[in-house]
Amino acid sequence: MFDFGILFPSVLNGLTTGAVYALVALGLTLIYGVLHIINFAHGAALMVALYGVYYLKQGLGIDPYAALPIMVPAMFALGYALQRVVINRASHGKDENILLVTLGISIVLENLALLAFKSDTRSIETSYTLATVAIGPAALSLPKLVAFFGALAACAVLLWTVKKTDLGRAIRAVAREKHGARLVGIDVDHVYAISFGIGLACLGAAACFLLPAYYVNPQVGGGFVLVAFTIVVLGGMGSFAGALAGGLLVGVVESLGGLWFGESLGQIGIFLIFIAVLLFRPQGLFGAKP
Repeated sequence: MFDFGILFPSVLNGLTTGAVYALVALGLTLIYGVLHIINFAHGAALMVALYGVYYLKQGLGIDPYAALPIMVPAMFALGYALQRVVINRASHGKDENILLVTLGISIVLENLALLAFKSDTRSIETSYTLATVAIGPAALSLPKLVAFFGALAACAVLLWTVKKTDLGRAIRAVAREKHGARLVGIDVDHVYAISFGIGLACLGAAACFLLPAYYVNPQVGGGFVLVAFTIVVLGGMGSFAGALAGGLLVGVVESLGGLWFGESLGQIGIFLIFIAVLLFRPQGLFGAKP
């Protein structure tokens, strides 16, 4: 099991998975960094995005990668509307209410999916679903390789947007001091909704990268959101660099754990590292000390 010919493919496979984990976690950490709440509906929103990609392929014949220009704006619009119309109004400005509202949205979305699609697990087939690319001794799945570079590109676009654009400066201002941002003319509620929309747009991109090699059912988001929460805490709450590094680390640890302990116990290493970080560096790998 420590042979290079076995470890190298496992690490590469973990990195490809970890990049998508990082993209999902970046959406979650952006929402936390700006709104200062945990979005319990994140997994259910990913499930909605996966069903969207699935039906674009099955109903209209649109390739999952070609669905990116459709799914990213669609999920952004869903996130913006949910925050502006439902979460903002129902929470009455209280963080504890926001948590309950997002949990309620998650339950509603999952049960609507069960009603509409039953509990069947669905997947799609493309001409490249089973294609592989040789990298040294590793034969890597082509959809996973595309997902790796696509997820990294999406992360880079998000980071550039937050760091270099006027919108990004407004987001950072609201995240740091919302009352001061409001005093200088920033529409805080609008920035909240945009941030929530961007968080869900990340899920739209992740769904397009996932589905050629993955599946969808009404409960599919639960596993992803659990890993995403772990990554956000592991990397440091609100840290983009932490979410990216944590996602890649978690992907590799999960892959190596599956190699050594079997697929059913593959995630045990993730939670061992998670516990160690909470014990010895509770602010996370990239988080600032309180």
